[in-house]
Amino acid sequence: MSMHTGWEDLKRLALSLDLPGVTEATSWGQPCLKAHGKLWVWWSPHEDAPVFKVSREMRGVLVETAPETFYFTDHYRDYPLVLMRPDHIDATWARDNLLAVWRAQAPNAS
Repeated sequence: MSMHTGWEDLKRLALSLDLPGVTEATSWGQPCLKAHGKLWVWWSPHEDAPVFKVSREMRGVLVETAPETFYFTDHYRDYPLVLMRPDHIDATWARDNLLAVWRAQAPNAS
């Protein structure tokens, strides 16, 4: 998936991971996927780009080392999120990120 990809393609990739606790939902009137009841991945209608959860440190590294792929806007500046340019979506990176965030959001096993 290193081409222009839309929400349906990204959603298909995320759901193909077949992870428990993932649901389709809406947030601010827009479709999204939640993992364990928390936002997991979504598409920004304002930027027409996917939004991924990452640490602020990771976002800094991604934006600095691959600005042609990753960026953020003032709207996302205060959040641990990064946008990925739709024409530079890296399916392997997206899959790895989705798995890591899913694990981080999983309820602690007792």
